[in-house]
Amino acid sequence: MLKRTIHLSNKIMQRYLPDPFLFVILLTFVVFGLGLIFTSSSPVHMVQYWGEGFWNLLTFSMQMVLVLVTGFVLASSPIFKKGLGRLASFARNPGQAVVYVTFISLLASWINWGFGLVIGALFARELAKQVKNVDYRLLIASAYAGFIVWHGGLAGSIPLTIATPGHFSEDSIGLIPTSQTIFSGFNLGIVAAIFIVLPILTRQMLPGKKDRVTIDPALLEDESSTGAAALEEEAVTPAVRMENSRILSGITALLGISFLIYYFMTTGFKLNLNIVNFAFLFLGILFHGTPRNFLNSVTDAVKGASGIIIQFPFYAGIMGMMVSSGLAAMMSEGFASISTDFTFPFFAFLSAGIVNFFVPSGGGQWAVQAPVMIEAAQQLGVSIPKTAMAVAWGDAWTNLIQPFWALPALAIAGLKAKDIMGFCLIVLFVSGVIISLGLLFL
Repeated sequence: MLKRTIHLSNKIMQRYLPDPFLFVILLTFVVFGLGLIFTSSSPVHMVQYWGEGFWNLLTFSMQMVLVLVTGFVLASSPIFKKGLGRLASFARNPGQAVVYVTFISLLASWINWGFGLVIGALFARELAKQVKNVDYRLLIASAYAGFIVWHGGLAGSIPLTIATPGHFSEDSIGLIPTSQTIFSGFNLGIVAAIFIVLPILTRQMLPGKKDRVTIDPALLEDESSTGAAALEEEAVTPAVRMENSRILSGITALLGISFLIYYFMTTGFKLNLNIVNFAFLFLGILFHGTPRNFLNSVTDAVKGASGIIIQFPFYAGIMGMMVSSGLAAMMSEGFASISTDFTFPFFAFLSAGIVNFFVPSGGGQWAVQAPVMIEAAQQLGVSIPKTAMAVAWGDAWTNLIQPFWALPALAIAGLKAKDIMGFCLIVLFVSGVIISLGLLFL
């Protein structure tokens, strides 16, 4: 039954899911139309909101490009490739490979979402090289599916925001420590259930041998080694010596690693996107040995960044329309109005999942939904920490079928969104049940 459902889901996605760029274009027109129908905004207003928001994610876009590039560069270094290869060697068959990548991705994403996005996809590539007859689509889908736990983990933007002095809603809710959100019993219960169920689910989704889509391991090898070999024939000039200097790379890496030591000693083990990228960058410089090897790897890595570069501004424009027109707040108010004290966490979760399609930013989404959700929770007598985590889980949940967040993993894998979304759709339904039950009964 499950395999037939997955086959149908994959068939539908392959046939009807457009390229992520076309998806964001269609989403833009949908939000534009919704704004005209359900708010007092005129066409001129909606164009204004779209244009003014278009460049609001430039910093984040660059961070995501660097997540992809620095993660790929680090993974293509000889020492890291050897480490990933040794880790992948523990998987003896396709079923074990799928379970293994799901668990590693869950663990990495719970620690830090940027780290999880990259490590999961890179590990899936390595497994595809070593394990025969494994479905490559499912490997990448399983790696991306682990991303669902990020907002319930150590780098969850909403729980960290409300635990930070000076946050925008401090006057109404005060400071809420992570002991009541990330490390609360209900949140840890949801995380534990997903850690148990998701690897089992992805293993059960493995297609029969005749339906598996495999990949030639040779296609997953990076091209930097061929470029490095060609350099050996160049004339030895001072410039060439510097480009191939291990000392220069070592000193540069030492500077970056020194700052990392200082950062962790003064702030503790607090990971954010910038520090993850910083670590990946300087470890990549160190592990590649020479500046030329490092730059060859960067050249290979940036080939997959085009989707992020061109699509993220369109999502920023959509976010501008949703926020400025009042559509996002209207959605939140609609769900809050039909809630009771028992059902409110579930409807908060559901509303956040829908809003996440149009405002794919955890921090930005909380800024939009918080005023409505906090007021409704206080009127119904519902726990504010649980309300915040319900929104956080909703934000993470629909990322499973939102191409926005899948772009780095897809670029690393060399796949299209429609290749993995059929599997992710099944994970969406199962994880939605787990999270809903956790929010209602834990």
